[in-house]
Amino acid sequence: MLINSAPAQAGCPRHPALAEAIERSVTTDGVHPTAIGGMWLARMSQPSPPVHGIHEAAVCIIAQGRKQVMLGEEVYIYDHARFLVVSVDVPVVGQVIEASADAPYLCVRLDIDPRRLNELILEIDPGPVRNAPAPSLALGATTPELFDAMVRLVRLLETPADIPVLAPLIQREILYRLLRTDQGPRLREIAACESRLGQVSRAIHWLKANYQRPFRMETLAAEARMSPSALHQHFKAITAMSPLQYQKQLRLQEARRLILAQGLDAATAGHNVGYDSPSQFSREYSRLFGAPPLRDATRLRTRPELVRTA
Repeated sequence: MLINSAPAQAGCPRHPALAEAIERSVTTDGVHPTAIGGMWLARMSQPSPPVHGIHEAAVCIIAQGRKQVMLGEEVYIYDHARFLVVSVDVPVVGQVIEASADAPYLCVRLDIDPRRLNELILEIDPGPVRNAPAPSLALGATTPELFDAMVRLVRLLETPADIPVLAPLIQREILYRLLRTDQGPRLREIAACESRLGQVSRAIHWLKANYQRPFRMETLAAEARMSPSALHQHFKAITAMSPLQYQKQLRLQEARRLILAQGLDAATAGHNVGYDSPSQFSREYSRLFGAPPLRDATRLRTRPELVRTA
């Protein structure tokens, strides 16, 4: 179901200043870490197949091209006019849908630090926090002020000596600009540890640290400081899946990483992430990624840019 979409535009949607800043720093396809902590630059010179990944809490601003991200049955399509905000770590399927060699997809991903965000909110306006659970993905209108700050942050990569002093200041400004957009209430939820989102986030952190072993819903609920029934309801509202389904996604994503990065065979990788049955592991792996482990790994080794989404 398409629930959010950037408005269709003629030609290639583009923000020239940000696109040029990104192109000066990255010349190859893929998602690239940068010298600025928590900032990644993405480039794709052709539309991509669907890419599975765990998307961390972040804001993604496209300078050129168009992308869709799927969370459960919901589809979010965005370009330079709309930014994507992700409020908790969540399994998604991302796909670049508009890109070419002449006009590659170009995007900045900036991870959201809840502590910094909370400090800023307390300073400018410690108002009430919306406490109704909402999906962990949303689109917001990208303002000229937000673009301007992001351009200045990316341009710092050209003067590395300035990064330690200026990057934290510009990152703080970006958080401020985000709080002033239509997604400001969602940003406040990310910063508030006792909001429903904060409680579900605690459960997610526990699952990420303990994904290899079975768990009882009561244990997870105690970690989140909620009743089991409330946790199940709010967890699904925010992530579009149950805690057990979330754990399965974590296991399969980590097994895929082990097969690619360490060259483990499928049975060993499955066992390392908590599967006792190799056949069950292979079956669930194929269902998620569309191919058995060996065939999937062979495909990804020829196109490593498809391993990470941004």
